[in-house]
Amino acid sequence: MTVHFIGAGPGAADLITLRAQRLLASSPVCLYAGSLVPAEVLSHCPIGAQLIDTADLTLDQIVAELVEADRAGLDVARLCSGDPSIFSAVAEQLRRLDEAGVPYDITPGVPAFAAAAAALKRELTVPGVGQTVVLSRTAERATAMPEGEELSRLGALRATLVLHLSVQRMDAVVADLLPHYGPDCPVAVVAYASREDEVILRGSLSDIAEQVAGSGVRRTAVIVVGTVLAAEGFPDSHLYSAHRSR
Repeated sequence: MTVHFIGAGPGAADLITLRAQRLLASSPVCLYAGSLVPAEVLSHCPIGAQLIDTADLTLDQIVAELVEADRAGLDVARLCSGDPSIFSAVAEQLRRLDEAGVPYDITPGVPAFAAAAAALKRELTVPGVGQTVVLSRTAERATAMPEGEELSRLGALRATLVLHLSVQRMDAVVADLLPHYGPDCPVAVVAYASREDEVILRGSLSDIAEQVAGSGVRRTAVIVVGTVLAAEGFPDSHLYSAHRSR
C-alpha cells in the first residue's frame, strides 16, 4: 500500500492534475487541510472514503493516521495545498514514514506563485529585466529562517522576489526591501489565487502596505516584488529568434 502526497493546487478545484484526480479516486483514505483545500477537490474521492481534516492535528497525529491506514492495507491520499515541494511541511512527514517503513510517492501540483503570476498576467522571468526568481517567506510565529536567508539579505540580490506566508508582516517586509529595491519598485499581492474570491492588489513599495491594511487580506496570499511586474520595451527572447541556430 502507498501514501500518495498530492499537490492540490492553489485553490481552484479544477487546477489539479489528471494523476492527482486518479489517485484520489483510488484511495479509500484522504487526509487534507480543511482550511486550505477546497471541498470540491474531495468530490474526486470514492464514495464512502474516510476523510480526515488535519487542520487541528499535530504532526504525530497525522503520521499515526498514515501509518494506521498502511497497516490496514489501504492507500492514502495526503493532499497538500499548492505543490508539495514548497512550504508544505512534507519533509518531516516523509522522514517519519521512512522510519516506519511506509512507502510513499509524490505528485506535484500547481504552486501558489504560479497561480499568482497567472492572475497578474505576468511572466516572472522577462528577457533583459529579470531572470532570477527567489521563493521565500518571513519568520514570525513560525520556524526561524536559516542564517543568511533573512529578507534583508535576499533583497540585496534585487531579483524577482516571491514571498509566501508573509502578508501579515507587510510593514516589516517593506522596511526590509526598501533600501534595496527603492520606493517605486512594483509590488503585487495576490490572495486566494485562482479562486472565485481572488483578490489582487497592485502598487509599489511606497504604498502596498497601506493597500494591504485596508483590504482585509490577512492570509493565503503571495507577495511578488520586482521590476518584471511593470516590464515594457524589453527585448524578445532568443528562444524564438530568427538568428538562432536550429
